[in-house]
Amino acid sequence: MRELLARDPEGLALSVSVTTRPARPGEVDGVDYRFVDAATFDRMVAAGELLEWAEVFGGQRYGTPAEPVRRALAAGRDVILEVDVQGAAQVRERVPDAVLVLLVPPSLEELERRLRGRGTESEGRIAERLRRARSELDEARRFDHVVVNDDVAAAADRVAAIIQASRSERPEDRP
Repeated sequence: MRELLARDPEGLALSVSVTTRPARPGEVDGVDYRFVDAATFDRMVAAGELLEWAEVFGGQRYGTPAEPVRRALAAGRDVILEVDVQGAAQVRERVPDAVLVLLVPPSLEELERRLRGRGTESEGRIAERLRRARSELDEARRFDHVVVNDDVAAAADRVAAIIQASRSERPEDRP
């Protein structure tokens, strides 16, 4: 996502998700995520402030604040949401013309290698994430596009092409 944003900073915006999980070393509140407590998250859900939200990985919750997405779209920018398959289903329901792209690892073995390389996950969490990844791969048919994240630059090229194609297909851009 950072690669895409660097290529088109004026045309793209990255939605910063809220989460109830604690920050990992090096993560910055408001940049990587907005870190909130459970009560704040509950209030946001009750007030309808989230475009989508899900409980994942050991009870932690993640969601996409709707207002920053609306502002970016109103400013003519395309908005990238980093969501799981539960969130993508909610986005599809609420924003039917959203373009859904599923990024997948080249293999589950490579995903495991990447998770272990982070050094932030316990064995139990790695096993849970791998189980979830298998399940999410079964949901690929619900997405408009599937991109294998085998190489960052190549994956960014593929997603950038999808974004560019979707821009040319918008009804307001047609004669």
